[in-house]
Amino acid sequence: MDFKKYIADVPNFPEEGIIFRDISPLMQDGEAYQKAIEKIIEFAKDKKVDKVVGPEARGFMVGCPVAVGLGSGFAMARKKGKLPRETVEVAYGLEYGEAVLQLHSDAVLPGEKVLICDDLLATGGTTRATVELIEKLGGEVVGLAFLIELLDLNGRDMVKGYDIFTLMEY
Repeated sequence: MDFKKYIADVPNFPEEGIIFRDISPLMQDGEAYQKAIEKIIEFAKDKKVDKVVGPEARGFMVGCPVAVGLGSGFAMARKKGKLPRETVEVAYGLEYGEAVLQLHSDAVLPGEKVLICDDLLATGGTTRATVELIEKLGGEVVGLAFLIELLDLNGRDMVKGYDIFTLMEY
């Protein structure tokens, strides 16, 4: 399946000079969305994943169906102030700003094997922060899975040494 035909390019969003890769058309097509999720599940099926973690918010849309397909739990990595209980946090840089990412302190248990799922690997800042949160809690990151990778932003450099799967590259 040519997944790229389900990605809409939105120039100058959210800032001038940025091309936003919109996954909405992929998700709006049941067959394409299902096949994309199946590809990620195929990548992860032998990793014995206990937990899938998805960064806010598009990571939820990728990670939740992957977790269901793997029979794993799911945990949300959210922006500061969005989680109601005790959290751990990491500050990080985005492609166009800075943020703080948090996980509930009990979201990942020591020794759990964790797959991180998100829509996009860009600069790697959000993914690096998610890795740090999981490792702070004693989890083992066994893979990183994305629908899209923006190659010219070199996000892989931020997460060297981890097993990375991307469905599409731009």
